[in-house]
Amino acid sequence: MACQNRDHRPGLETALESAAANGWTALVGAIRHILAGERDSRVLAGLDEEDQVIAAAILRGLQDPHSLPEADVGPDPGLAAPGLAAMIQAAANGDVAALSVLGDMAEQMLRAGGDMARLSAILRRLVNGERDPETLSRGMSARGSQLVLLMLEELSRLQQH
Repeated sequence: MACQNRDHRPGLETALESAAANGWTALVGAIRHILAGERDSRVLAGLDEEDQVIAAAILRGLQDPHSLPEADVGPDPGLAAPGLAAMIQAAANGDVAALSVLGDMAEQMLRAGGDMARLSAILRRLVNGERDPETLSRGMSARGSQLVLLMLEELSRLQQH
């Protein structure tokens, strides 16, 4: 939307600055090239695999907006489990940047309330190795408990590798 409407750029710029501060400088650089009008695969040069996927999805979305998810459809919390688990695993292994990002996420989750607030309260316990699903999901809805189970499954998978 920011490529097509400059009114969206200030909000995006805030998010880009935050992402760069959290170590995503290469991806932020690629997104800024896209915002400047570059639309070819050269913007993918120098990106790691994950960042390439994100930048390529942006480019694809500019060519075919139907390739993007609907803006008015809420996110599926279950899709967050692999990303959260990876951040938790990285933080547990001493990655200071991951721990910082988790802290920022926890603040946002707390403000969201409900299951997200409860999830924010268990992030440190997950980083510290707590894996009991009943303890971790106490007080959550069925959907929140499912997210915790998915995260635990992903953490288990990550620990095996």
